[in-house]
Order: sequence, then C-alpha cells, then structure tokens
Amino acid sequence: MEPSKDTLQESVARQRKALMGLLRDPLRRLAEECRKVWGDRERMNAALSRTLCELPYCKHLYVVDDRHVQISDNIGHDGPQAGFGRDRSDRPYMQGLVRGAALLLSESYISLKERRPSLTALRTVRGEHGEVLGHIGAYFGLRDLPLTRQLYEEPREWRQIRGDPSIRGTVFHQNRTESEMDRHIDTVLGVVAELMLYHGVFHVMLHFSSSRAVIWLGSDPYRYRLLDIAGLIDPDTCLAYPRQPYPADALIPADKVRAVLEGFRPLRLMDEMFYLRSGTLNLYNGIVGLTFSCDGSHYVPFEEFLAMGADFWVSGQSADA
Repeated sequence: MEPSKDTLQESVARQRKALMGLLRDPLRRLAEECRKVWGDRERMNAALSRTLCELPYCKHLYVVDDRHVQISDNIGHDGPQAGFGRDRSDRPYMQGLVRGAALLLSESYISLKERRPSLTALRTVRGEHGEVLGHIGAYFGLRDLPLTRQLYEEPREWRQIRGDPSIRGTVFHQNRTESEMDRHIDTVLGVVAELMLYHGVFHVMLHFSSSRAVIWLGSDPYRYRLLDIAGLIDPDTCLAYPRQPYPADALIPADKVRAVLEGFRPLRLMDEMFYLRSGTLNLYNGIVGLTFSCDGSHYVPFEEFLAMGADFWVSGQSADA
C-alpha cells in the first residue's frame, strides 16, 4: 500500500470523518425508534438489536438517560449483555458531550473491561418538544473498524524533541568518556558505509557511547542485527552480508551516504559536555537522527544535515536539543 500524503493528524481526522459517515443514518433512525418507546427496556433492546445488524463492526449498543445512567442492556451480536443500571457519567466519552450536537464521536480511550483502544459514538435522543431524553451509545474496538487505514507519509522536515529533564539538568556536570568506537571511528564509519552502499543495509543506528550499532537489511527488514565493536572494526564483517545493489528508490543518493556518516564524527567530538550520543540514517526516508548528550533529539532531512555542516552544531545551537 502506497503511503498517503496526509500527516499523522490528517490521517486520523480522515478516518474519523469516514466513520461518522457510516454511523450517521443508522443512529439517526435508531434515535427515532428509541424516542417512540422511551423507558420501555425490552422494546428499546429490540430496536438496538435491529440496528446492530447494520453495524457489524460495532461491539454493542446501549441507551442512557439524561443523567448518563443506562436504561437498556448492552446489546451485542450474541444478544443482551449486563449493563442495565450502570452509571456511565464518569467515562471519558461522556465528558466530551457538546450541548446541541446530534452525533458525537469520542476520542480514543482504553476500555475498562477489555483494556484495549476503543471509542464510543453518542447519538442524542430528543423528545417531541426537543428536550434531551438521553443518548444512544455505540461502542467500537479500534481494531474492528472497517476503515482503509492508508499509511500516512512521514513528513520530511526538521523535527526537534526534548529529552529527559533529569539528564538535561546534569549536562554541565558530565564529560564525554572516550569509547572504543571513538578510538576507531574511521574504521567504523568505513565499514558502515560499505554495508549501506553494497550489502543491503538501509537503516543504521550508531551508539557511539556504548560502541555498538543496530542495522536493518532490505532483504530481511523485519529483523534487526546487532554489531558490537569487534564487528564494527573488522572489515571482514562485510563478508557476512551478500552483495546487494544500492536501492533505486532510496531518497539518499549513493554518493551522499559517506558524507552523511562522516558528518557524525565532528558532532561526536565537538565538545566535552555537548556531544553526539547516537546517530541514525535511513536511506528510504532520507532522515538523519541525532541524539545528543543532553538527551535531546533532532530528525533532519539529509540535505539539511549536509548543508548545516559541523559549524552549526559547534556554535552552540544544539544546546537546545
């Protein structure tokens, strides 16, 4: 499935809009049926059961009065379930009720019984004179919803995420300790570049302080492989990975890979207090990940990373990481 051009937030909003469209007519008709038999538990249960047949992805339906106390059973696909008399006023979906709204879809929450991501749609039931009698609740497990769920596309823009405040608060009291990877950084970067250019590695995480790397291969993308310092400083490691052509759909041109990896070196060695702890590179989304000693992280398109140069970080701009 090709990713959409939506952001994460836009993708979620689109899915919610689609669900509202599926629910609007069935719940509108159900509200009218319930109004006619309001207070008659058995007849409301029957109306809920008929509507549930139109909503195969809904777990159960129920009705609450204007005090949010349940006046029907939970009607599931296997028949009535316990629920009559339950006070739902403290549940998260009840907190979002908006006066005058006919149909509302809650934010997702973790259900009490099943402990899984869920959401509830609430349809207002009004009397003959427009007064609010109560609400119909339609409960859904997120995994059951019949939505396309087209993947959103990760934005290629510089993103900065602040880290653990306790680490930030002690950054002036720490000093970089030279690691084995620091002492062999030329060899390490050479081996990693070779693996990415000629042996199918498309994603790498270099942990400079702990002298290790985690790699993912295009031929086996669901499993990561851990390389300790012994493997990273031995060029023979490349013999363990079959030669693979550089991916044609990589966003980073092959002739830029070494330059990006070499860009980690000055950031690692730039200062005794502010320095690079780990760096990541992904060929397909073209993003460089940087985590500094203050635990702040940056995710930067490779073009911007190369254009910045080491001077940008050395100048102290990374102190806000």
